[in-house]
Amino acid sequence: MAEAHSAVAFSFAITHDGWDVNFDREVLYLVWESGVRSWKKRLARFRNSVHNGVYPGHLQSLYVLWSMLVAAHFSGLNIIPFGLVGKAMAILPGETAVWQVAACLIAALTMWLSVIFLMRYMLKMLLMYKGWMYESRVPGAKISLKTKLWVSVVKVLSGWNKPKLYSFQGSLPRLPLPKVKDTMRRYLVSVRPLLDDDNYARVEKKAREFEQTIAVKLQRYLVLKSWWSSNYVSDWWEEYVYLRGRSPLMVNSNFYGIDTICSKSTRKQAARAAVVVHLCLQFRRLIDRQELEPIMLQNMVPLCSWQYERLFNTVRVPGVETDKIVHYHDSNHITVFHRGRYYKVVVYSRGRMLKPAEIQVQMEAILNDPSPPCPNEERLAAFTAGERSHWAHARQTLFNRGHNRTSLHCIERAAFNVCLDDVEYRIDENPKNLEPVGRLLLHGNGHDRWFDKSFNLCFSTDGFVGFNAEHTWADAPVMGHLWEYVIWTELEGSYNSKGDALGTVETPPPPPTRLQWELQSEPLVKALDTSYEVSQKILNDVDLRILMYTKYGKGFMKKCRTSPDGFIQLILQLSYYRDAGRFCLTYEASMTRMFREGRTETVRPCTIESAAWVKAMVDPKVSVEERMRLFRAATHRHQLGYQDAMCGQGIDRHLFCLYVVSKYLELDSPFLQEVFNEPWRLSTSQTPHGQTSKLDLKNHPECISAGGGFGPVADDGYGVSYIIAGDDTLFFHVSCNKTCPKTSASNFVKEIERSLADVKEMFLTYNKLQEKKA
Repeated sequence: MAEAHSAVAFSFAITHDGWDVNFDREVLYLVWESGVRSWKKRLARFRNSVHNGVYPGHLQSLYVLWSMLVAAHFSGLNIIPFGLVGKAMAILPGETAVWQVAACLIAALTMWLSVIFLMRYMLKMLLMYKGWMYESRVPGAKISLKTKLWVSVVKVLSGWNKPKLYSFQGSLPRLPLPKVKDTMRRYLVSVRPLLDDDNYARVEKKAREFEQTIAVKLQRYLVLKSWWSSNYVSDWWEEYVYLRGRSPLMVNSNFYGIDTICSKSTRKQAARAAVVVHLCLQFRRLIDRQELEPIMLQNMVPLCSWQYERLFNTVRVPGVETDKIVHYHDSNHITVFHRGRYYKVVVYSRGRMLKPAEIQVQMEAILNDPSPPCPNEERLAAFTAGERSHWAHARQTLFNRGHNRTSLHCIERAAFNVCLDDVEYRIDENPKNLEPVGRLLLHGNGHDRWFDKSFNLCFSTDGFVGFNAEHTWADAPVMGHLWEYVIWTELEGSYNSKGDALGTVETPPPPPTRLQWELQSEPLVKALDTSYEVSQKILNDVDLRILMYTKYGKGFMKKCRTSPDGFIQLILQLSYYRDAGRFCLTYEASMTRMFREGRTETVRPCTIESAAWVKAMVDPKVSVEERMRLFRAATHRHQLGYQDAMCGQGIDRHLFCLYVVSKYLELDSPFLQEVFNEPWRLSTSQTPHGQTSKLDLKNHPECISAGGGFGPVADDGYGVSYIIAGDDTLFFHVSCNKTCPKTSASNFVKEIERSLADVKEMFLTYNKLQEKKA
């Protein structure tokens, strides 16, 4: 196994014999190669910036217009508007033919930019229209004339040129700021099913007082921020919800994703790791070159692509009071953790990305390395799993020099981190028993994932893969997009008959380099022990259950002519009520990426309508017809709430920003204090699915995605992630704390199964009654 290269790239010394100059040609070549690659990327970024800056126009149209003006000018045709060529000639130093051509270029550029920016402004104004979101998508439903005209104009303006990843960024509208009156009305409606009459009257009084007093002043500041900033929420959301949080990232913030549950083409850990790493690097190249097309709703409305910028080469650096996200523009290496040892693996050599077969050689070298870890190296990542301020102090004082500083910088600057686990996942043997894999990916053993990195790829000895992702830099759909691309591209053929990665190794790739550490000082060991104890306490308290439900899925929901997400959310409301005997404040994440730099908004699925339906389901006296009527009303109300959230008319982000302003102005608000002291006892999220055209369950029905999950938000609550994986398959990832006597993930999963069966029975019974009446 190769150790760290001891030679320096260049050294200079004066001796008794004269000057002594030493240099390592190989290292200098690597430095040169890295610089050339960096400049190529800068030029590519500049070219893409020009393309995006003039979208939906194209530079070719400028050349055509220039040619037409040159032809018209020299032909003596007086058709050039506003005499632009003559005005340009007046500011040029000569009147020769060359200067006349230059004047035509200035005139063409003026006309072209005027049209381009007019088109961009029109597109931005059109994308502010959200009426299409509220129109029925039921087949055969009528679409308003206004929406039809809107669709036609949007397609004309955005269909001139194939967009790049960031082409629509300048045309996306800003997140609208709701009126305080509207937010107060929505809030009071959302909390009504959670409060009795007396408590509701009390909250209503506080809300009215807030609306009529300090809310007026707070709103004025938000209006200014909404005008000045590209998004009035996102920077504060990232800063105060994520970066200023002092609790550990592990379980509390980071989330995980699981491999597909089908049998794999290889059981070789090194081969699978090589192919997945290579495909991740391909995805990074698509982002760098902006060859990845932006996601379009209804193939027409673009979503903001801003979050993709920090998918790779990104780390969350701990701070004493607040962390910061550090993104490096480029990185030619990844880091690998195996059996307590860290390695630097260079994945670019001689001007190109290494092939999967070459990366496999590197991974095999790591797996075959018999050297033991340095003292305390095995537990080093526990720092990233512990309290943030503690890690910040340790990082500043114990990792500020020598090998520790160099090796830490190597990990933080890596494209991403890879964990070669020393266990089997056995996903395909028993896909209904995924809890051990979920726990490994959510927290591992508390010190085998670098939780600060944007994401960690985790590979089992039997060839399965999962990931653990940090949440600050982006939301789950971005990581889900990468995951779909990797998993489904891999199916196109990545291994030979022996299970090795395709390709040949003509020259040996750069060998992995062991990172060196100095971890034996008493202060460092003591600090590491503190973080380790915290991580062990957290992971031992996690109660995680994963339900694979195969009795029905999206296919049955479509037959019920209802929103699949609304269907599942009502299932969760019924399950929680049966489990806890009451309703609770429920969080469901929705995206606001139809707006520039949009992230998420909260949908509150516990509504007056859903509570009425749940009570009807537990009351045996209520008829099936009444239950169905209430179910339809509840799903319709949920869909309306989801649409409001996506269109910037949610509740919680507006209240959050009002709260931030009140803290800056040192204005106390009993109403806002009560709002933000309410715990989210049921935190839910649907795993994004179908973000790429590669997803093909018709030809590969066995490759069902198991989705992913996260930890509970409240100490006495549940974290529930779900994925509608196919026409007959659903996955639920349910987490809670073992030490809480009021929660049990096993009981909640049983209630979910019971609720799913009861709702299906409700529909079947109702359909039979309708057939009899007909």
